Amino acid sequence: MLKLAIITGFLSQTKDRFHEYNTPLSVDEKFRMLSEIPGYNGVEIVYPYEVNDVQATRESLKKYDLRVAAVNVNVKAEPEFRNGGLTSPDPAIREKAVRLIKESKDFAAEIGADKVTCCPLGDGYEFAFQYDYAASWKNLIDTFSEAGDYRRDIPLFIEYKPSETRGRCFIDTAAKALCLLNDMKIEEMGVTLDFGHSMYGNENPAEAVALLQASPYRYYIHINDNDGRWDWDYFCGTKHFIDYVEFLYYLKKYDYTDFFTSDTSPTRWDIRGTFEANSRMTQKIWNLFEAVDTNELEKLMGAGDYLETWKFVESNFLGLK
Repeated sequence: MLKLAIITGFLSQTKDRFHEYNTPLSVDEKFRMLSEIPGYNGVEIVYPYEVNDVQATRESLKKYDLRVAAVNVNVKAEPEFRNGGLTSPDPAIREKAVRLIKESKDFAAEIGADKVTCCPLGDGYEFAFQYDYAASWKNLIDTFSEAGDYRRDIPLFIEYKPSETRGRCFIDTAAKALCLLNDMKIEEMGVTLDFGHSMYGNENPAEAVALLQASPYRYYIHINDNDGRWDWDYFCGTKHFIDYVEFLYYLKKYDYTDFFTSDTSPTRWDIRGTFEANSRMTQKIWNLFEAVDTNELEKLMGAGDYLETWKFVESNFLGLK
């Protein structure tokens, strides 16, 4: 069975610009709900706004027999981070952002997590001549280096995203995330690859997996789907089914064994049903690779006649016998 987790904020009330969805729940109530959804035993929890009490968090994890896929540290919600935290021209603001990441590593160690993930959504720009790009890149190197070097036993993973909350995020592709890690040269770091971020950022998520696999850094996976124009966080396979199959194919090929964490927002749909769909779809596709002749698939890919490869896809992945 795959290791499946949920970002627990999506198990409670969420909101967009116009509506609120579902009802607020405590951390303990969210953990209980997750434990009742088939296929899941992992949580990704947000520090410090969702969780910050070590003892209470440990007790809830033990009560529901849950593992921590990652601690997600939020460095965008504070008022002073509106114009960027890790890249702010103000050293005091950058210092606060780094301190939050360090604190999240301490928290992760206390509750038994093996990683911290950070998506620096406040760090980016909207307009020409708004920022000095070289200075901002240097600030990213300096701040993430300080945070990554602290407690190397808890690796820091950087999640990239094309946009939000900024019109364009500084770290917006897998390649740029790797450029940053290569500039930092800290082995105990990694990249969080979100299928939807990759898709609407005009990447091929499967190719991004191959790129990360070829690097010296670890990677961690978020699963969802969208329409390629915005990060809607739909459930898996609803918009890009074949792309998702290829994505999972490469993860299986490279023996990915970490959590598949649902970064999916139920909004108008039943919470349990939405996450059951993610689990069901992902596990069925993963199992399918055991039943099909992937050696034959690789031969067809190597032969270069895509019409023949597509016949294989039709019959084996689409069930069109």
